[in-house]
Amino acid sequence: MDQRLVTNRANWDERTGVHLASQFYDVQGWLHRAPGPRPEEVDAIGDMSGLRLVHLQCHIGLDTLQLARAGARVTGLDFSPAAIRAAQDLADRAGLAGQARFVCAEVYDAVNVLGPQTFDIVYVSFGALCWLPSVDRWAEQVYALLAPGGRLYLHDQHPVEWALADTEAVFRHPYFEESDPYVDDAGETYTDGDGPLVNRRNYQWNHGLGETVTALIRHGLHLDSLVEHDWTEGNRFPFLVVTDEHHWTTPPGMPRLPLSFTVLAHRPPDR
Repeated sequence: MDQRLVTNRANWDERTGVHLASQFYDVQGWLHRAPGPRPEEVDAIGDMSGLRLVHLQCHIGLDTLQLARAGARVTGLDFSPAAIRAAQDLADRAGLAGQARFVCAEVYDAVNVLGPQTFDIVYVSFGALCWLPSVDRWAEQVYALLAPGGRLYLHDQHPVEWALADTEAVFRHPYFEESDPYVDDAGETYTDGDGPLVNRRNYQWNHGLGETVTALIRHGLHLDSLVEHDWTEGNRFPFLVVTDEHHWTTPPGMPRLPLSFTVLAHRPPDR
């Protein structure tokens, strides 16, 4: 594995314990509420009953298990052993172990680890692509994981959002994919919890919207839609306000910003 990804894995192993105890994830409340998929996911994917779905970079598996509650047969994949153990435990506690399995592997090895099985849906949720040095290698895996006619659902932070400074709407980081990553030594995570982390360092990469879409097309996927959203998940910037839909967006009087995006694509059926 790329040594930078080894460093990231140690960072995410440590984050897992912090996240499990955080109010941000509220694991006990999640188990009590037993939520299903988000409305926008249901609108995009439709009826999930019986679908074979793989969630790449699933972390502790909450999103994965919410899709299982909608009837999908889910596989979650993540490179963090600590996160995979937590996800398996949560599947047991949620009564979803029969519909969910979790596999520890790096995303660029997904086809080697999961093959020859293919899936009806490849699902990629928020905050995934920035941890990968090459979006092209990711797109290659997505295509190979999909069965003919299978679909990709990708919802992630917008590369403009990633490039902005932490406290103001000005560019501080590259918009396009760079060979040299952003190096973060702050030792912080995006949730509440004790800190800083011992394994502080992590590496991140931005990927321009055109780079991501073109990589998918280059590897054989057909683009169905690309939607840019003026909202994001969580309070990413101090100037954002929350909406009735529990999304975070710019306040009245401030220009709307592209904060997240959704890509739907499919692998063409075999002829």
